[in-house]
Amino acid sequence: MAEITAGMVKELREKTDAPMMDCKKALSEAGGDMQKAEEILRVRFGNKAAKSASRVAAEGVVTIAISADGKSAAMVEVNCETDFVAKNDDFLVLSNALAEMVLNQKPVDVAALSALPYKGTTVEAFRTELVGKIGENMSVRRFARLDGQGKFASYIHGGKIGVLVDVSGDEALARDIAMHIAASKPKSLDASGVSQDLLDTERRVAIEKAKEAGKPEAMLDKIAEGTVQKFLKEVTLLSQPFVKDDKQTVEQVLKARNSQCHGFMMYVVGEGIEKKVSDFAAEVAAASQV
Repeated sequence: MAEITAGMVKELREKTDAPMMDCKKALSEAGGDMQKAEEILRVRFGNKAAKSASRVAAEGVVTIAISADGKSAAMVEVNCETDFVAKNDDFLVLSNALAEMVLNQKPVDVAALSALPYKGTTVEAFRTELVGKIGENMSVRRFARLDGQGKFASYIHGGKIGVLVDVSGDEALARDIAMHIAASKPKSLDASGVSQDLLDTERRVAIEKAKEAGKPEAMLDKIAEGTVQKFLKEVTLLSQPFVKDDKQTVEQVLKARNSQCHGFMMYVVGEGIEKKVSDFAAEVAAASQV
């Protein structure tokens, strides 16, 4: 059996907010498999244990550039160590310039972007100089350049959430949909974009919950399918209730305005990154429970 360490218990607790001893028990049942342990806790405590994706701590900004005709767009995430630096003028000027460079010069990856000329030197050399000037590390984490079928609309919330949405038709509605995406955070445009692994996880959790509730074996598949369909309505853009009129779905609003959404992209600053926080008291408390 895999060794369950204090660090593993602490990590699972931070991801799920479940009680420490329940985290330890779930890890033991899962043989040390963190993902399986999360599923076990979701069965016990519901979707509260699925909030790990929102527990991000890295700072920085998302910047966006859109071509004059609206047919192409770029989005860049640049990270730094503190929110203070994320508001620094030099940092913001560089971040916005990078979005324009991605849009117009089409680098293939971060290394290629870093090698492009900028202010008499290269992006990488300028970044290094800026690190020395500000005294805090910063890095270009990721970027995307998109060509649309319609026109791109964008929305940036507080510099931390960036959305690009490709819409044909009502341009005012397109921006509202970009704002909707930032608020509702859909995983895909429709069901075809949701990964099978994610659906399988929802199905497994639903079956285990139904078993614990004493539901008959013959009903388990039907219950699981209903849960999956409900999940798809919650996480796909076209099926979500529109934030400005929750009596209609996004798809219904688009249709009513003779518009079509072809796709979207969203960046959340620090998504998937956990900042290392030293908390000796928490480490001792976690260790005492294992």
